[in-house]
Amino acid sequence: MKDGIHPNYREICFVDLSNGFKFVTRSCAQTKEMVKMEDGRELPLFKLETTSESHPFYTGTQKSIDSLGGRVEKFRNKFTRIGAAVKK
Repeated sequence: MKDGIHPNYREICFVDLSNGFKFVTRSCAQTKEMVKMEDGRELPLFKLETTSESHPFYTGTQKSIDSLGGRVEKFRNKFTRIGAAVKK
């Protein structure tokens, strides 16, 4: 393998700002802060707005928008008059 073409992967702690969920993985993301882990390690900290622990799709709290009269039905109702006028 060529030297100097691979990124510098290191362990980074990612934290979900909405619920405080933390996980450690290897990444090359740039960080400015450090965090002290429960096991005594000090790792770079990367803050995230949403993770799989808080995103509605993964938590099962996602709401269906198209229930009882979805977008297609609204479109058809809105433009039914125009289609009938053209056919005459």
